[in-house]
Amino acid sequence: MIEELRENYGHLFENELLKEINNVGVFKEVPEGYTFIEVGEYIKSMPLLVNGVIRILREDAEGNELLLYFLEKGHTCAMTLSCCIGNTKSEIKAIAETDSKLIMIPVEKMEEWTSKYKTWRNFVFNSYHNRLMEMLDTIDNIAFLKMDERLLRYLHDKVKVTNDREIHSTHQEIAYDLHTSRVVISRLLKALENQKVIELQRNRIIMLEY
Repeated sequence: MIEELRENYGHLFENELLKEINNVGVFKEVPEGYTFIEVGEYIKSMPLLVNGVIRILREDAEGNELLLYFLEKGHTCAMTLSCCIGNTKSEIKAIAETDSKLIMIPVEKMEEWTSKYKTWRNFVFNSYHNRLMEMLDTIDNIAFLKMDERLLRYLHDKVKVTNDREIHSTHQEIAYDLHTSRVVISRLLKALENQKVIELQRNRIIMLEY
């Protein structure tokens, strides 16, 4: 696993830190669809994504979900960082979009490395900044874009993070992510198909324009 660490984080961290991550980190493989962080849980370790894609969502009291952003390899989740350091309950839900590999870093090491390694400190600060900008982008989408524009951006983002023009999601799953109804999503997807932007098949969508 040290080679995968070097491949994904070698440009960010020095060898000494990579070795420490390899020694204390808990390596975890999760299948597509696996929920490894739930709302209300205390988080005792921070995930570093080695491979795959993770979907980060907010959930209301009725169980409705809203997609905040995707995590790709080489990333971590700012919301998780905040919960670990503050010893507070998770405010987000994390689900594997694809089969994924993670390294779970104990919270006590996060604090130690922040003072010990400048590269780690910069990584943490940059992660906060990048995830904040992604959440602001999500807010802008909700506030300023029509649902058809939000849907098209969502499909483009899916293709980008998975590097696959085939999107294996049901209309209901997309509706959950965009916090709308399945009927609305089905209607908008049909309109995109009529415009030759996508091709609809059973439980999958093929992007024709990207």
